[in-house]
Amino acid sequence: MRFPIVSCGFSEKIGTRLGRCDDVWNAAAAGLQDDPQKMRKRYRSAVIAIGSLLALLGLTALAGWLLQLEVIIAVVPDFPSMAFNTALCFVLSGSALATSVTGRRLVSVPSTGLSAIVVVIALARLIEITIFGRAIHHIDRLLTDVLISPDFAAQIGGGMGPNTAVIFLMGNLSLIAAQNWRVARAPLVQELMSYVVITLGMIALTSYITNAEQGYRWGPYATMALPTAIGMVLFGGGLLASAWWRQPESRGRIPLWVPALVCFTGLTADLYTPLGVANGILYVPLVLTALWFRNRKASLLFALVCTILILLGFFAVSHDNVGFWQEVTNRAITLVMLWLIALLVFYYVRNRLNLETERIRFSALVRSTPDAVLTIDEKGTILSFNPAAEQMFGYTPQEVIGRNVKMLMPEPYHSEHDGYLRHYAETGEQRVIGTTRKVSGQRKNGVAFPLDVSVSEVKSGGTKAFVGIVRDISERVTQEERLKTTLAQLEDYTADLERSNHDLDEFAYIASHDLKEPLRGLHNHSRFLLEDYEGLLDDDGVRRLNRLVRLSQRMEKLVNDLLYFSRIGRQQLAVKRTDINLVIKDVIATMELLLEERHAKVVIDGQLPEVVCDALRLTEVFRNLITNAIKYNDKPHPLVSIGYLERFVARDGTTARNVFFVKDNGKGIPKEFHEDIFRIFKRLEKSQDSDDGTGAGLTFVRKIIARHNGEIWLESEVGAGTTFYFTLGRKREEQNAAA
Repeated sequence: MRFPIVSCGFSEKIGTRLGRCDDVWNAAAAGLQDDPQKMRKRYRSAVIAIGSLLALLGLTALAGWLLQLEVIIAVVPDFPSMAFNTALCFVLSGSALATSVTGRRLVSVPSTGLSAIVVVIALARLIEITIFGRAIHHIDRLLTDVLISPDFAAQIGGGMGPNTAVIFLMGNLSLIAAQNWRVARAPLVQELMSYVVITLGMIALTSYITNAEQGYRWGPYATMALPTAIGMVLFGGGLLASAWWRQPESRGRIPLWVPALVCFTGLTADLYTPLGVANGILYVPLVLTALWFRNRKASLLFALVCTILILLGFFAVSHDNVGFWQEVTNRAITLVMLWLIALLVFYYVRNRLNLETERIRFSALVRSTPDAVLTIDEKGTILSFNPAAEQMFGYTPQEVIGRNVKMLMPEPYHSEHDGYLRHYAETGEQRVIGTTRKVSGQRKNGVAFPLDVSVSEVKSGGTKAFVGIVRDISERVTQEERLKTTLAQLEDYTADLERSNHDLDEFAYIASHDLKEPLRGLHNHSRFLLEDYEGLLDDDGVRRLNRLVRLSQRMEKLVNDLLYFSRIGRQQLAVKRTDINLVIKDVIATMELLLEERHAKVVIDGQLPEVVCDALRLTEVFRNLITNAIKYNDKPHPLVSIGYLERFVARDGTTARNVFFVKDNGKGIPKEFHEDIFRIFKRLEKSQDSDDGTGAGLTFVRKIIARHNGEIWLESEVGAGTTFYFTLGRKREEQNAAA
């Protein structure tokens, strides 16, 4: 005995040029949006037409029963006739099928009801056959005995066959599920059942053609009539069109008659070929037709249909004892081969659909990106041109695709581009690929503009392509030019500032030498006059000379303070980590005499931290604040409190962190003078020894704190005292630093 060697192979070459894939997949994406609506209309028309034909077939058979015309019921003499219940089920199933695609809930309810009646009739017939066998036909005779002459009914005989009942049961159950089962798998179940219905109908139809009674008669039971077999094939096609109407994306890409013809040919050859040799060869194309279906499980469905056909073909013919096991082995090998091919097709289709999905997503990304994306081949020919590139360069894709990319470049890039491609092809040296470079582009109107270009190499098989991402940087270049202009202006301002500082230094030198010299002369000559001529002068003359001495001394102090103020803003700070507790102790020690004279006291409220600062400058800050708190105090025992707050909340709700404070119990400062006190040489009143001050102390304090990137402010209540707050290196939130 020899076994047939069945070989098959399939390949599909997907070799689209890289640059064209953008247009191809854009068209595919558009097709996915437009086709379903058109296809739904076509499927709906097909379902309604098939449903109407089935109802007409059933009505014709019912008319033959009622008119007692056997030729209408049997169609072909000596062939089995269509049972009365079968004709009734065709009317009900066809009506249910035609009304199932209206999409209206009010219509789907009657459609479900019609299918439910068919399910009850078919299920009752199957139960009757299972329990009572072939001799009992109570379900078929239930209506015929009432409407039809008993003699004519006995002449026709038979009844609904088990294969007919199974088809009606499965088909209408799938129709009910598709209309009422609100899940995505409902159309898939209906599609699967439609393949089974078509297969069983084709088996019966083929059996009539080949005169193989086993195909349309299951065992000793009633047979399926020829018009019934034709109607079942139509019923299966209607179910399939209904499933695709519900889910257009799962439709096949080839006409349904192609796999149907394969089924018919395969079963015919199977029934008439010894050992089923042709079976394996002829069923392979049926599985391969799944390559044209969008449903990735189509190959598995076709493999299931082929399995049913192979098994039916095996049991439809008689077998002798000699070749039985040989044929069993042959069909087992065929089934294994078909399922292997089905799995290969399944994974291939799944990967193809996944790739198609990713390409559509990539196409959508390329079309929506704000950057221009171009694809060129090894010769520099433009293969793709996205919408951003259209807007950037002013060309349409039709104007640039197929032309050299150098059309988008001004000189010298226009002339050098082809030479660079040749150099890269010969040496493989990369100058632009994998990097981002600033170049110039040229719009359709001839205007050149700056670009950032990033080029990547893409290899597909033996070909290379280059994908360029282009960004218009005209605005960035403009901003850079403005920045350069601003920097140049800043350099000029810096030079002016340096000249101003130089002039200020010269002024300080003049003030410290030339201005002080006449002041000292006035002071000294006034003293000499008092010493030599005080006895010759009257009291008014002596008073005026003493006044002149004091004014010259005060003028010298003002000049010294002015020079010191100018140096504060220009000299570098000698910053280091400093213990503020030691700073306060040093200040108190130097002011010991003043504290005793005024019966004043300075206390430290809590522990003061270490900070990074200029210790000498910060010592001056605390000395000025403490001195003012004592001098301008009307209490018999002035009290000054110094402390530190990690978090401070002002009366207006603003907050600050790491805040020092100097608090006194003096007169207080009215709110309208809170800024005036920081102006140089500005004093609200004279202290008891005001001749020793110039009114510049708080100005120095603010300037020193500003040099430490800090801020100073105060809170005061007239008659209760004043508290000065300041930070070092940090500003209050929601508040600008005082300069």
